[in-house]
Amino acid sequence: MSIPFSVLDLAPILKDGTATDAFRRSLDLAQHAERLGYHRFWLAEHHSMKGIASAATSVVIAHVAGGTSTIRVGSGGIMLPNHSPLVIAEQFGTLASLFPGRIDLGLGRAPGSDRATMHALRRDHEGGANTFPQDVIELQSYFRPATDDQKVQAVPGAGLDVPIWLLGSSLFSAHLAAALGLPYAFAYHFAPELLLEALAIYRSEFQASEELAKPCVMVGVNIFAADTNDEARRLFTSLQQQFLNLRRGSPGQFPPPVDSMDTIWAPWEKPGVDQALSGAIVGDPEAVRRGLDALIAKTQPDEILTTASIFDHAARLRSFEIVAEVRERIFT
Repeated sequence: MSIPFSVLDLAPILKDGTATDAFRRSLDLAQHAERLGYHRFWLAEHHSMKGIASAATSVVIAHVAGGTSTIRVGSGGIMLPNHSPLVIAEQFGTLASLFPGRIDLGLGRAPGSDRATMHALRRDHEGGANTFPQDVIELQSYFRPATDDQKVQAVPGAGLDVPIWLLGSSLFSAHLAAALGLPYAFAYHFAPELLLEALAIYRSEFQASEELAKPCVMVGVNIFAADTNDEARRLFTSLQQQFLNLRRGSPGQFPPPVDSMDTIWAPWEKPGVDQALSGAIVGDPEAVRRGLDALIAKTQPDEILTTASIFDHAARLRSFEIVAEVRERIFT
């Protein structure tokens, strides 16, 4: 049985580039993905990151949805501890009113930033993370039809169909998504260790809800595809550098690829980056097919969320084109 493939975009700001350039490329990628038959195009909330332009995630979603016509557009995700549930309900109610039937709301529990930025966001993140389950339930309530005696309403928002997904890179959201009967997306693209355990928890504990009758799993995966294995590996070095810079505490604009990482990372730094990115599928079309076959057999997902931060825009478009071609081969 065929499963849909979708796209996660971090709107990367390239070295010596601008956010304006990043937004232009994101829209072009979304239009490309729509033509190729991808199901969703999601953007992620990060703050104070010089290499990521999608901090005002709802605004960028509107930009992308306004430039496309059929692909679903949403968040992968909104970091709910940074916001009040009412504000998010209003924002996504507005988006759903502007683009009916096309808006998704993926929610995460992490801050998408460091502690200093969390403070600048004027939220008590520890408290927000601790109240995450209650905040999700409150957010859900704002999308239900309003009652006459309801003092606080999301306008727009009340009565609108805005699917909520819970995102996870640990086990917490697996338990919560199961308890609330919500679809669940796991961030295998940067947290590969707990993938199978999280999916097993979600599926075994799932409680049917008004939103969902049975478990629904999406798996996020880095796929760097090119016409040759050598070119794919070279494209992948940009992401390796980005993760290395994050681990060094010096994130910057998204770096161009290099021929070899050996002169960039120290021997003791390589294992940590390799481990974080160990779930990545990197290679030519045949290597991508083998990697996807193995991932699908291992996880039995309902959907694959592909992501690929590639410096050269034409190479990035080609990577997603190859993945779409491989998907057709797998399910034909």
